Amino acid sequence: MNRRPMQFHFFGRLRTAARAPLAMSLLLAGCASMAPTYQRPVAPVAAVFPGAEAAATTGTAADIEWQRFFGDARLKQLIGLALQNNRDLRVAVLNIEQTRAQYQIRRADLFPAVSLSVASNRQPSPVTGGMFKLYTAGLTVTAYELDFFGRIKSLSNAALAQYLATEEARKSVQISLIASVANIYLGLAADDELLALTRQTLAAREESFKLIKLKFDNGVVSELDFRQAESLVEGARAILAQQQRQRALDENALVLLAGQPLPSTLPAVTPLGATLIGAELPAGLPSELLTHRPDIRQAEQQLIAANANIGAARAAFFPRISLTGSAGSISTELSGLLKSGSFAWTFAPQLLLPIFDAGRNQANLDVAQATRDIAVAQYEKSVQVAFREVSDALAGRATFGEQLRAQKAQADAEAVRFKLSDLRYRNGAASYLDLLDAQRSLFSAQQATVQVYLAQLQNQVTLYKVLGGGWTEPAAAAGAKSSR
Repeated sequence: MNRRPMQFHFFGRLRTAARAPLAMSLLLAGCASMAPTYQRPVAPVAAVFPGAEAAATTGTAADIEWQRFFGDARLKQLIGLALQNNRDLRVAVLNIEQTRAQYQIRRADLFPAVSLSVASNRQPSPVTGGMFKLYTAGLTVTAYELDFFGRIKSLSNAALAQYLATEEARKSVQISLIASVANIYLGLAADDELLALTRQTLAAREESFKLIKLKFDNGVVSELDFRQAESLVEGARAILAQQQRQRALDENALVLLAGQPLPSTLPAVTPLGATLIGAELPAGLPSELLTHRPDIRQAEQQLIAANANIGAARAAFFPRISLTGSAGSISTELSGLLKSGSFAWTFAPQLLLPIFDAGRNQANLDVAQATRDIAVAQYEKSVQVAFREVSDALAGRATFGEQLRAQKAQADAEAVRFKLSDLRYRNGAASYLDLLDAQRSLFSAQQATVQVYLAQLQNQVTLYKVLGGGWTEPAAAAGAKSSR
């Protein structure tokens, strides 16, 4: 170890020496990366959605907060509970904290780690042959790598991209959570309507069955008519039990999404026909999905991370230079550490040049390039899946209206048919079989009307979801958060 007496105060010199590695690290921070220049892959989809025109829009679904899109008071409170208590969303938020810490670890490698070291050593004297103590105290920098070829910078960039990807994953979870709560809530409203319809139908069939049984007991009708009426009653009871079970399952699913039992203070359930959902959503262009869909942005950040890892793998072929140094005080006596003339420093650069590694570096580069190619394919698939989801939802929006209109017309026609059949049966102009067939057809048409209306509302929710809506915060909340 070099010893160099100094004529000024030890700690002033120590601060000067400690700034040297930091200044060098900042100087080397601008070293060029060996990662390939990133270029976003061309979206493997058509320029417009099927059946849609390439027209400019004044807004997007992603700009519409869920508080504005959903107008039902009970649904809003349920979504708020889910965003606060849902465990999947909580895990997604914790994943962000985890990857943020990992990024900070990688970023810290760009700077030297300066430590305060105090040590006491016993070593033989080259003069007397005896043992003597040597005390040292000062600042040390251990194995700080000079990032000439951008290896550490590439790893830091990859960690940053992974962190950003987890943030996009959190947004995707939130979008899916909001849509799931809304769809199950709509399903519960439909369950209530179907239960009311089935109870009404069951009551009518039971009343009709009493009359048929009375006629059968008096020999007016045959056992065939009696058994057909009995079959209708038991069929309605079976459907009622099935619908009660389905409603219980839907409510259990809603409790799971909300993350807690549903409070008794929630507003009353809104009938399906009175549920308020946002107006027509602008579909926009497929290219807009690249910036509005968090899952696509997540896939792109993972592609960026894979691209950066190639730079780290390439840099491994080049020399790696690391510095170890210390600056402080040295003395054979503990009390002499703070005396003038005890300053000493060490500087130990190390260069490692890979010569033979049995193909490890090349294999790591091959893995990084293959991972990047996989990430490209996953990104392209995410774009294609998004295109298909939006196209499906737009197809539903274009056809559900006409289907619902026709289904309502059919139900109205079946209602008139049932009244006429009942009148003809009471007057002896039609058989009881005709009346039973009219009852079954009317019940089926009424059920189908509720189900088609439910499908239309859920398709609106799905379109809002697949267009990237539901993750932006209201302007008031965002402003409050930025002012903190």
